[in-house]
Amino acid sequence: MAVSEEECSSAKSGSSGPSSSSSSASRYYLSKCVFRGSVVLHVLHAHIRSPSSNDVVFGKETSIELVVIDEDGNVQSVFDQPVFGTLKDLAILPWNEKFRAARDPQLWGKDLLVATSDSGKLSLLTFCNEMHRFVPVTHIQLSNPGNQMDFPGRKLAVDSSGCFIAASAYEDRLALFSLSMSSGDIIDERIVYPSESEGTASTSRSIQRTSISVTIWSICFISQDSRQPSKEHNPVLALIINRREALLNELLLLEWNVKARKIFVISQYVEAGPLAHDIVEVPNSGGLAFLFRAGDVLLMDLRDHRNPSCVCKTNLNFLPHAMEEQTYVEDSCKLHDVDDERFSVAACALLELSDYDPMCIDSDNGGANSGYKYICSWSWEPENNRDPKMIFCVDTGEFFMIEVLFNSEGPKVNLSECLYKGLPCKALLWVEGGYLAALVEMGDGMVLKLEDGRLCYTNPIQNIAPILDMEVVDYHDEKHDQMFACCGVAPEGSLRIIRNGINVENLHRTASIYQGVSGTWTVRMKVTDSHHSFLVLSFLDETRILSVGLSFTDVTDSVGFQPNVCTLACGLVTDGLLVQIHRSTVKLCLPTKASHSEGIPLSSPICTSWSPDNVGISLGAVGHNFIVVSTTNPCFLFILGVRLLSVYQYEIYEMQHLVLQNELSCISIPGQEIEQKQSNSSISANNSSISSFQSGVDINKTFVIGTHKPSVEIWFFAPGGGITVVACGTISLTNTIGSVKSDSIPQDVRLVSADKYYVLAGLRNGMLLRFEWPAEPCPSSPINMVDTALSSTNLVNSVTNAFDKRNDLPSMLQLIAIRRIGITPIFLVPLGDTLDADIIVLADRPWLLHSARQGLSYTSISFQPATHVTPVSCVEFPKGILFVAENSLHLVEMGHGKRLNVQKFHLEGTPRKVLYHDESKMLLVMRTELNCGPCLSDICCVDSLSGSVLSSFRLELGETGKSMELVRVGSEQVLVVGTSLSSGPHTMPTGEAESCKGRLLVLCLDHVQNSDSGSMTFCSKAGSSSQKTSPFHEIVTYAPELLSSSSLGSSPDDNSSDGIKLHENEVWQFRLAYATKWPGVVLKICPYLDRYFLATAGNAFYVCGFPNDNPQRVRRYAMGRTRYMITSLTAHLTRIAVGDCRDGILLYSYHEEAKKLELLYNDPSQRIVADCILMDADTAVVSDRKGSIAVLCSDHLEASDNAGAQCNMTLSCAYFMAEIAMSIKKGSYSYRLPADDVLEGGNGPKTNVDSLQNTIIASTLLGSIMIFIPLSREEYELLEVVQARLVVHHLTAPVLGNDHHEFRSRENRVGVPKILDGDILTQFLELTSMQQKMILSLEQPDMVKPSLKPLLPSHVSVNQVVQLLERVHDALN
Repeated sequence: MAVSEEECSSAKSGSSGPSSSSSSASRYYLSKCVFRGSVVLHVLHAHIRSPSSNDVVFGKETSIELVVIDEDGNVQSVFDQPVFGTLKDLAILPWNEKFRAARDPQLWGKDLLVATSDSGKLSLLTFCNEMHRFVPVTHIQLSNPGNQMDFPGRKLAVDSSGCFIAASAYEDRLALFSLSMSSGDIIDERIVYPSESEGTASTSRSIQRTSISVTIWSICFISQDSRQPSKEHNPVLALIINRREALLNELLLLEWNVKARKIFVISQYVEAGPLAHDIVEVPNSGGLAFLFRAGDVLLMDLRDHRNPSCVCKTNLNFLPHAMEEQTYVEDSCKLHDVDDERFSVAACALLELSDYDPMCIDSDNGGANSGYKYICSWSWEPENNRDPKMIFCVDTGEFFMIEVLFNSEGPKVNLSECLYKGLPCKALLWVEGGYLAALVEMGDGMVLKLEDGRLCYTNPIQNIAPILDMEVVDYHDEKHDQMFACCGVAPEGSLRIIRNGINVENLHRTASIYQGVSGTWTVRMKVTDSHHSFLVLSFLDETRILSVGLSFTDVTDSVGFQPNVCTLACGLVTDGLLVQIHRSTVKLCLPTKASHSEGIPLSSPICTSWSPDNVGISLGAVGHNFIVVSTTNPCFLFILGVRLLSVYQYEIYEMQHLVLQNELSCISIPGQEIEQKQSNSSISANNSSISSFQSGVDINKTFVIGTHKPSVEIWFFAPGGGITVVACGTISLTNTIGSVKSDSIPQDVRLVSADKYYVLAGLRNGMLLRFEWPAEPCPSSPINMVDTALSSTNLVNSVTNAFDKRNDLPSMLQLIAIRRIGITPIFLVPLGDTLDADIIVLADRPWLLHSARQGLSYTSISFQPATHVTPVSCVEFPKGILFVAENSLHLVEMGHGKRLNVQKFHLEGTPRKVLYHDESKMLLVMRTELNCGPCLSDICCVDSLSGSVLSSFRLELGETGKSMELVRVGSEQVLVVGTSLSSGPHTMPTGEAESCKGRLLVLCLDHVQNSDSGSMTFCSKAGSSSQKTSPFHEIVTYAPELLSSSSLGSSPDDNSSDGIKLHENEVWQFRLAYATKWPGVVLKICPYLDRYFLATAGNAFYVCGFPNDNPQRVRRYAMGRTRYMITSLTAHLTRIAVGDCRDGILLYSYHEEAKKLELLYNDPSQRIVADCILMDADTAVVSDRKGSIAVLCSDHLEASDNAGAQCNMTLSCAYFMAEIAMSIKKGSYSYRLPADDVLEGGNGPKTNVDSLQNTIIASTLLGSIMIFIPLSREEYELLEVVQARLVVHHLTAPVLGNDHHEFRSRENRVGVPKILDGDILTQFLELTSMQQKMILSLEQPDMVKPSLKPLLPSHVSVNQVVQLLERVHDALN
């Protein structure tokens, strides 16, 4: 209830704009999406990354995800890109050889992605290999930004030849585009129908609607004779339209006369019967199309465009039944804002959901069944040019295949038996390999495989939407939080445990008996082996070798390694020959058959060794057919070879012996060179660096070193010649006060090749560096040889030709990107033997570096801090990883088969509310829509480790649970539950409360030692308490996933028995202590002041308590009332925040002595409140049903003269999320590193450490999780300037052409300060150092917008911006 300015003069300055607000009312936040929404609205297949790649595109509400479906049916995410807008439709523009002359060579052979969005633009996107994301090719303006009903953009259609694109509006209008076949703009011609004289897409919103009043349901192009060039023919577009007040939809055919630049209606078709809803062209048919109607399917012959006819009809109401009935839902729940009808229609259409209030997901009338089956999703068989086949799903969840056959009598339709029955699917995609991706609206999708005429379930496609509630829990023995979330709706309701980072699956964990591990390696027996044979563990004074397999057996004696020394390095030098390098010796071993089946047939291994004279070995590396070792004091480098003397007799000999000027800090030998990374899709700009490295240099004879200079260098040696320094990069890092860092010595270095060659260097100070070859070599300014580690004047006399000079070498490596990972030395461990393998970056915690991406892009691995790591592969776990952490060995597998790091506990019904009970370590879950007898709702205890439902309290017949909270009564906690006794809606269309009744219950949770559980509801999932005899737990898709609370590495499939576990005889039971009828539906309950609680009843709320701390008595002390239905209720100390359906947030205070509630402050705007929290007594954070979140403040009113009067709060800052946040929580968060760099002594922005406890965590109906991080004013102002540049730079601007400021300002008043967009800002970290400097530079030729913020202060450097952003990025990940 907003108060006028006349009534509250003190609020005038606060509402006039941020510039006039007092500093005490200012709040500064940065928003970052840490878990992107999982609702997939569109699914497409195309050659996106290259002409040969089989990519799948998931189009979501606010992001585009690129995935691949591997040969085992696993869906693996390549990247998920936010679009900073709202997607409306997606389509694929296939590559056509006719466009070769018109397209950029980098686009040749690749399909383009066509998108429409709320930007009002038609966007053509391509995949950029360098940036590893979609980038725009062009934008075509269709309308003003927003969701307008009568401007094109709602539906897309693309001609099968890729020559034409059509975009239709919701109503009345469509636009057609032709693609250019000559150089110039990619779009050749465009036309809007109805004609321009009746209004164009570029006119304002006030334009009058055209005289043709129709709603466009579906569009598609109708192909013509493929033997003739399509450009010579006019395109024909088929539409399904509904005229105002018409009972039936009709099929309309339009022809675009390109030369005449006019569109004509060439025919119409209406047939009595069910309602038509979609038109789909039959591929390679030359004019056939399926017309989908409610109850049947018509095969239409449109080859004669002027005389459309129906060839045959297939009745859907008499389809063959499924062999096995499975649980399915008639109609999924639908989402809706009940207050703004026009917004509701647009939002529901965009969400591709329907029109039900999310607060009423447990209503009985989930949807009316018309009695007619209809096709809700379909997909054509890929690459079928003869007899087209389609798999479709009807609204009952049944899958069928329909085939179009061509014979002399004309086209025929063949319908299969039911292939599968499950949930009705929103989208289908048939991909190569016989796999079918089926996406469900509010539950997990699935990958099905077509085998023997049946569809078989293969793998899930995770979808955690909608998130109805969440609880963030920090176990005392865990190193980071995890979130328990109520996800999905019946019958797909589930409880999910959500963690950030890349999921790992724990296979085995040993006891903590491995103290002092100094190194781990895995070694193959032969170079061509696909799996590892040995695991080498080095300790401070011991080395052990284990065979790799299901049982790790000690085979040290059979391999031949020296067991009583610390191994520095080891590896396979050639087939069957293993090398161990320790402080004094290089040892060559031939293992026996006792250790490996390919070993020598002798009783003991054969060994030979080599040692340097009177000096110890400090470093070493083993490559194919050569070994590199170095010494310290004096600094020597030895390159060793191996030669055969006789059967089983080998010799190690010196090939090169050099004196070094600078001591080496690390050595690495590159893995195998990629045979063929990509074909003609590679970016040509990258080929120069590849060719320059390969010119006269055999990569198999190179190695990379790090020196104490410090520097990184690549050396090449010829077996019969000398040494060549291929490239050199000097490390010279300075902090912001100008001092040179003295701890920048490389700890590990790696050569990587992914589209281009580059060098990674992990430093001892926790920094990660990327070096690249210069774009253009500069032979005129060669490196001074004295600056390299090798000194040509200090060579051993016996090797006079050890150093070769070439005019074009060495190349000066350029430092492209710098990132701080932590404060401990960084180790780089490739996951494979090829140069393009992803790399585990081991620092304060493990990260996965994506080698194929530009700059330094890495993601956290959901595992605890580890000291060592090595990949380990065998038949049983081909992608295993061995971590050494807490003196234990952890064998895990990276969760490549799962797109999301989520553990699922399937629950019956719809979980609405979840709480964590500290004493029992259990989860309390409120469920609705149960399908077990007359009970529709209950409250259950769920084991947080196994997901087992241990006990439950069932509500009465017809009663539905609405809310619950744990409330303290004396020294105990009780559960206060609010319910509804009415099955109908509890809110009127006006926002007022219906006259419904509810109940208020008080439940005690009793701990009972009782082996007899016959009187309780008790269930245990199979296998949850069994102990595996094998050290490796079998991974099965249906097994309950156990969570170990004592390990960071707990994974979705972790069946470890570690951690807290309820004893078999320990039972927690609910006991009803109090129950009473309530004057309204109890939608919200909230604890208050540790001795009261608040409870709503329609548009009223009560302050309640327990007299004499007796949970069997509840007393109402005071009542407050709002004008509309209360949807949110929260409290902080004495302050109470109430949110309703119209007036937004109202702040109250309770006077205990008078037992009265006083209304203090009002919301300055009307809003439909979804949820609200109080950060403190003066700051409220509120989300609304239109996708915005706002921070409201009242502290500027505290000192005013009329502080007791009702005043408007100040809107401190706001942010349009484009997603509805139904749950907001307060969290603690710190983005300070364990030990800050000297940079803190500079002029950089300072963080208010006290504000770090005021983090906001929001979960949305689309499955997103967002964190809002408080910033200091200095940090905010710095990042605001950076953001203003990023949103207009071509590398980082919104990909769909949205005006970022306009998008994030929607639903908010002009002039309100914005919360910073962390997704935009973190793109800054993905850029190279040169690009970062370019964006922040004083001169920006491509930035001419006058709205840009002032230039950055002169004392602010790129390093300061990077340091602040990487702290945020690293902590959030």
